[in-house]
Amino acid sequence: MTAKTSSAETIALFDQYVIGNYRRYPICLVRGEGSRVWDAEGNSYLDLFPGWGCNILGYSPERVVSAVQQQAAQLIHVPNTWYTRAQGEFAEAICTRSFGKAFFCNSGAESIEAAVKLARLATAKEKYKIITFENGFHGRTFAAVTATAQPKYHDGFGPLVAGFTYAPHNDLEAVRRLVDDETAAILIEPVQGEGGINIPAPGFLEGLRQICDEHDMLLIFDEVQTCMGRTGFWFGYQTFGVQPDILTMAKGIAGGVACGALIAKEEIAPALRPGIHASTFGGNPLAMSAGLATIQTIEAENLLESSKMMSERFRQHFQQLQQELPIIEEVRVCGMMIGLELNIEAAPAVKKCLDRGLLINATHDTVLRLLPALNVTSEDVEEGCQILSAVLREMAE
Repeated sequence: MTAKTSSAETIALFDQYVIGNYRRYPICLVRGEGSRVWDAEGNSYLDLFPGWGCNILGYSPERVVSAVQQQAAQLIHVPNTWYTRAQGEFAEAICTRSFGKAFFCNSGAESIEAAVKLARLATAKEKYKIITFENGFHGRTFAAVTATAQPKYHDGFGPLVAGFTYAPHNDLEAVRRLVDDETAAILIEPVQGEGGINIPAPGFLEGLRQICDEHDMLLIFDEVQTCMGRTGFWFGYQTFGVQPDILTMAKGIAGGVACGALIAKEEIAPALRPGIHASTFGGNPLAMSAGLATIQTIEAENLLESSKMMSERFRQHFQQLQQELPIIEEVRVCGMMIGLELNIEAAPAVKKCLDRGLLINATHDTVLRLLPALNVTSEDVEEGCQILSAVLREMAE
């Protein structure tokens, strides 16, 4: 693409050659910096939902860009039949900030597939069932979409993968009723993202840990959204003080470069033995170098603490707005995961914000969702809150 290529020309290419399985806004983005992004016509947008949470450092973070450039000049791809320093160093970096040993793949759905396999491999032979939760989301592959307890994602794909059962979120007794001798694991997002930024009730995750311990089951945390500082801690489980046996991650793990990973406790990790599971591009040098640079940036710029402060700014703005506007039912904030539950349809607010140069998301029909970059500035927070506040005031009239 040249600088003179218009959005209309790019859209025409898509119309002719790209399968239309996404709903796209009629805008072609061409460059970004921090929490700002520009389209082909030169219009600027403040993005508080950058890359659907993948751009955890915003657009074009300096260390990540430099790391990818340098690595590309040396090795782009090496299969996992060989050792590479970058993969070993990134595994060390994430495991020393969490626990266990790492397996690398390319996406959140891939990490869930690996976790499902590992849960069945590492428990008793008769155990194969996995309990997941209503309004959760775990990905688009067959096991991941079956694990997603939302019927709208199952439509047209039956029969689904056997062995998944569903419980209401925050209902420990419902979980206990589902457990039997064939149950291998419980799979849950520490904070439900696509489901509307649903935060666990006090004691809920602790209760799941206890159930797993009582029944020789594994506890799996889907941290595809909550990893890499999103909640103000390196990982979501650290936010709530409950350690899983298996942890999956993706999205922001490599600062916007495609990457997924699984971490497993050392005693169960060997169940993923040679030949039983693999990922061709998993752990490739580009992604590993980007991941290391992401961790370096978070630490060098003290972004865990900074994001906590920015999180509180968002919370204060939106809680004050809630007092003003009856259309806001609830404000849910966990670090840089922000949800505004409305009592009206949320999608029109997204379009109105777009028209004013602000990018956000609507999910679950009535929830406005923000996943700002960890390095979002106080000025960005103020601007974004002002635009969204003006939009919601207009919709409340």
